Amino acid sequence: MNWTQEQLQERERTFGQVGSKETKYHSRKKCVNGITFDSAKEANRYLELRIQQQCGAIYALELQPRFVLQKAFVDSAGKRHRRIEYRADFEYSRMGTDVDTVEDVKGYKTPVYRMKIKLFRAKYPEIEFVES
Repeated sequence: MNWTQEQLQERERTFGQVGSKETKYHSRKKCVNGITFDSAKEANRYLELRIQQQCGAIYALELQPRFVLQKAFVDSAGKRHRRIEYRADFEYSRMGTDVDTVEDVKGYKTPVYRMKIKLFRAKYPEIEFVES
């Protein structure tokens, strides 16, 4: 994507670092427009999606949508099992299509993440999934 000078200046004004402590996977939390993101990569993607939304390319941008992969249940031994959820980074719709898009920004794909994505794709085949 080509950034205009005005967009770059706005990005510099709103993009700030929230703390210096690194996480397990060496990312640092970033704050944009009062929203704290888990990494700079996720914050940058948010800014790109906001520009696309302002230009009319996408609509209904939602942050941190949750999807139930398996409902809670009680097994035959009486043990309770909590539901399994997947929380994506972004969900939006593209103009001119009726397809919802779910997007996740990852620097490192853990085994749990890989498993949840398989479950997500099996349960929600009508939703386009994008990894970035």
